[in-house]
Amino acid sequence: MKKVEAIIKPFKLDDVREALSDIGITGMTVTEVKGFGRQKGHTELYRGAEYVVDFLPKMRLEVVIADDQVDRCLEVITKAAHTGKIGDGKIFVSDVERVIRIRTGEEDENAI
Repeated sequence: MKKVEAIIKPFKLDDVREALSDIGITGMTVTEVKGFGRQKGHTELYRGAEYVVDFLPKMRLEVVIADDQVDRCLEVITKAAHTGKIGDGKIFVSDVERVIRIRTGEEDENAI
């Protein structure tokens, strides 16, 4: 099993969720996060005063999936989240040793 964690632009969340749902991935966790990479921050004007926005709003999407779904999942997220502009995000894949569904006690792939 793998955990796929994607950091994407907020306005791309619905596109990514729908694309994942289309390939049968429906369970996910979404968190509002802030951060920056190469994009850095930017300056904004508010009531005539200029200020620097260091951390930009992003969405973190997490899914735990079977090993055989990983490549398709990455392909779908990449396509749905792509704008071609700086700050499109990143995807991280890590191993998951064990999963337990608390309600039923099911484990591993039966629990996802």
